[in-house]
Amino acid sequence: HQVRKRRESNEYREQSVEKNLQLWEEMKSGTDVGKQCVLRAKIDMKSKNGAMRDPIMYRFVFEPPHHRTGSKYQLYPSYDFSCAIVDSLQGVTHALRSAEYADREEQYYWMCDAAKLRRPFMWDFARLNFQYTVMSKRKLKWFVEQKMVDGWDDPRFPTVQGVRRRGMTIEALRAFILSQGSSKNATLMGWDKIWTVNK
Repeated sequence: HQVRKRRESNEYREQSVEKNLQLWEEMKSGTDVGKQCVLRAKIDMKSKNGAMRDPIMYRFVFEPPHHRTGSKYQLYPSYDFSCAIVDSLQGVTHALRSAEYADREEQYYWMCDAAKLRRPFMWDFARLNFQYTVMSKRKLKWFVEQKMVDGWDDPRFPTVQGVRRRGMTIEALRAFILSQGSSKNATLMGWDKIWTVNK
């Protein structure tokens, strides 16, 4: 990690193609050696953009087990690698991303170009935050796991399912979102703004 921050290469970056293919087979087979490896895109370790410094494309995920396939697979593509490929192959024309991922845009297009795939248009927008409200999915998940709420549709949650259970209509939710536009400036709103649209 520190080597990447200093924009320096390590000894693995200059390994032969043959050695890398051998290690890839070890990864696919799930051997002890393979489980210690990651597959990186060889881009530019000197880049000012940290996302372009040889990002991980495949890695092992041991815990927790996948929510659908359990522990059947343990070698997974990274989010950054798979998004570009899947978006292009599935015909996505405009990829919407919140502004905190803006530094990943260059990497997204690099992945498309390297795979010789069509580039979807990347559209950044700012996060919408509400006063006194936890919006982080990771933090909300803690409440679900601790059984402090009924689930993701708990009416106290700021999720689509949660506000729907509190009486928000889909039409009002859509109208509110469209009224916000696609600003790149983060906003902090009171809940009264969204509920006034709900008639």
